[in-house]
Amino acid sequence: MITFIVQARVGSTRLPQKILLPFYEGKSILELLIAKLRLVSNTQILIATSDDSKNDVIEEIALSNNVKCFRGSENDVLQRFIDAAEYVGAEQIIRVCSDNPFLELASIQTLVNRVSDEKCDYMSFWVDGKPSIKTHFGFWTEYVTLKALKKVRVLTEDSLYHEHVTNFIYSHPKDFVVSWINGPDVLKGRDDIRLTTDTIEDFKTAQTVYSRLVGVQIYPTIAQVVSFLDQHGELLQSMKQQIHINSK
Repeated sequence: MITFIVQARVGSTRLPQKILLPFYEGKSILELLIAKLRLVSNTQILIATSDDSKNDVIEEIALSNNVKCFRGSENDVLQRFIDAAEYVGAEQIIRVCSDNPFLELASIQTLVNRVSDEKCDYMSFWVDGKPSIKTHFGFWTEYVTLKALKKVRVLTEDSLYHEHVTNFIYSHPKDFVVSWINGPDVLKGRDDIRLTTDTIEDFKTAQTVYSRLVGVQIYPTIAQVVSFLDQHGELLQSMKQQIHINSK
C-alpha cells in the first residue's frame, strides 16, 4: 500500500499557520487535502509534523479527521519522513505539501498507477523543462521510497538536503532510479501561474480561485484552472508579482 505523508507544520516564516487558516467554507487547506486524498484507492494517509508544542493543533486536526499523526524533528525533515514511514511500516511514499490546495486528483491517481507498474526510487512530474517541485504551480505530489530516503541520509549531511526531502534524489540521478511523468501541454511557457500559498497575497489569490471554481467542479482539473485564470487577468497579474518576489 502507498502512504501519503503530508508534510505539515505551523511555523512558516512568511505566513505562519497558513495551513490552519479558514480557506473554504470554514475549512483549512489541510482539512481539504485530507478529504481529497481519501478519494485515492489503496492508499493510507499520515500527517507528519514536528514535536514542537506549537504543532499540537495539527495533531488535533489529524485525529479529528481519523488520520494518524507522527511527530518528529522540526528541522531535519528527512529524518522526520524516515521515522514517519517506519511508524506505519510504509515502504512506498507519496510526499504531499500541506499548503497546496490545487493538487490535481487525476495527477495523484496517475502517479499511484504508474508507480504500481514501474520500479523506481523517485517519480514526479516534469513540467516545462524542470521538476514540478521547482515550479510555482502547486498541482503535483512526489513519489519516493523509504529505501531511497535512507540512502540520502547516508550520502549527505548537508542541511539543504535534510530540509528539502527529495532534492538530493532528483539532483543525483546517477545514484537513484528517477522517473518523470510529462506535465500537460497547457502549462508550457506558463511562467505566470502561481498557486502555492507562501504569502498572504498567495493565500488570498488562491482562495479566490478556489471558491469560484469549486462551485462548478469540486476538484478542478489543471485545464479548468488554467482556463479560469486566462479569463481573469487581474489574478494572473497578482501571481506574476508574487513569482517575481518569491523566485524558486
